[in-house]
Formats: sequence, C-alpha cells, structure tokens
Amino acid sequence: MAAPTDCSLIATDLDGTLLRGDDSLSDRSLAALALATRAGARHLVVTGRPAPGVRPLLDKLGSTGLAVCGQGAQVYDAGANRLLHSVTLDRELAETALGKIEAEVGEVYAAVDQDGVDGLTLIEPGYRMPHPTLPAVRIGRRDDLWVLPITKVLLRHPFLSDDELAATARSVVGSLATVTMSGPGTVELQPCGVTKATGLALAAEHLGLSRERTVAFGDMPNDIPMFHWAAHGVAMANAHPELKAVADEITTTNEDDGVAVVLERLFGTAGGVGRGGTRPDTCRPGLRADG
Repeated sequence: MAAPTDCSLIATDLDGTLLRGDDSLSDRSLAALALATRAGARHLVVTGRPAPGVRPLLDKLGSTGLAVCGQGAQVYDAGANRLLHSVTLDRELAETALGKIEAEVGEVYAAVDQDGVDGLTLIEPGYRMPHPTLPAVRIGRRDDLWVLPITKVLLRHPFLSDDELAATARSVVGSLATVTMSGPGTVELQPCGVTKATGLALAAEHLGLSRERTVAFGDMPNDIPMFHWAAHGVAMANAHPELKAVADEITTTNEDDGVAVVLERLFGTAGGVGRGGTRPDTCRPGLRADG
C-alpha cells in the first residue's frame, strides 16, 4: 500500500452526498474511493441512517470496517455486524418533546429508529418515508413507537417546511433532545449532545486517526458539527445554505459525483499523480472543485 497523504480519513454522508437520488453509487465514486484506499486513506460512512439500513450499502462499498450511523448515535462494525457504541434516546423524554412540538405547530407525523443491529424503523399513520427504498414497519398507534429502545424520532409536518419545523422544535425542546435536519422531509430528535461529530470522533479514535487529517463531505445542516470537527469540510453544490456557509469547499452535486471530483484531486489519478502531475500532501482549506 502506498504511503497515505495527509488526508488519511474520509468521512462521507450518504443521502444527497455520496449517493445519487436513486440511492445508487456511481462507478466513478466507487473508483475514487478505491483510489483513496490504495493511497492509505480510510473511508467512513457517517450517516443519519440506522445500522440496519446501512448494511446493504456497505456491502456495495465492500466495507467491512466501521460506519457511523443514526446521526452519530451508533458506531457500527460491519465486519462483525455489531455495535461498538450506541446511545439511545429516552422514550419518555422523546414523547414529552413530541408533545411540546405539537403544542406549537399542531399534529405532526412521527417515526422511530429502534436500537440494535436488527432494529426496525416504525412509522405511525400519516408518516411518509423520505426514502422509499428504506424498509419500515407501519404501526397502528403512536404508543407502539415506544415499545423498545430507540435511537431517534423522525418528524414530518403536513404543511410546514423542514426549516420551519426544525426551528420550532429547537425553540421548545431545549435539553430534552438534539434537533437535526438531515434531508428533505427529515427533521429528527436524537439524544441530547449526540451529533455526527461525536460519533465520528469515537470512530476516529478507535482507528487511531485524527481530526487534523480528516476531510468530510455532506449536504445538510446535520453535517455542520462534522464539518466543525474535521480539518476540511466539503459541501455538495446541492447542499443546504447553512452547510455551504461553514464549508471550506463546495464541490459539484451528488448527481455529478462531487465526492469523486475532490478525491481525484486529493489522491491523484489511477496512475498515482494529480491533475497537475504531483500528489497533494495536505488537506488544504479554501480549495474549490471545478469539476
């Protein structure tokens, strides 16, 4: 294996970032990740999806290492199919937080991700999954959401925008939970203090890698803590304005292989050199990919 560049840890969100809109992984993205791996870098998926919903994608990536799932609540070992770390959301606090939100905005539709490598995603009547490819079990009444330990609650409102729902939730939930917005139609409540950054930091420590050598890719406000933690944050062209505002770099869209565009620049071509004929040796902030 070639000596690693200074960018030795690559952290990628999935939806809207590494994945295309149809949940596919492009050949170019797979080749760019393989190029980085051959250069000695490690790739970590850092996603809001729970561990059970990530396994099929990790199989496509050929990954048997770690993944950060559930907005940072889970550090998953794909090779052993076990959780190295998991934080659950207190179900009484979650129910209280949900009541406070509904007192402000009226009825919302809710879903939960259960804890564990075989945990289910449960959705109550009226809730519509933002990603039809993700498996979910519809339940008959809200009380059924709280039967087993959960890692997060997912919320949708009949007519409020995600930004409006997230802002209201933050204003009333307080320390009961952390409120995140992770994609179109996806406002979430997770354990207080848990973010993608906390999960990524745990995984990096386990791997013996540092934030100073980490480049992170994302598209939504839930990626902001991860960008603050990493040495270099790359927002997709399709990213939410809040994430673009804190990014070191903006690449092309997920449909145009924006992750691959940056990795090809950082780790060179298949022949081992960059577009300018040399291999870059640092995760320098402020660079912008031009595709």
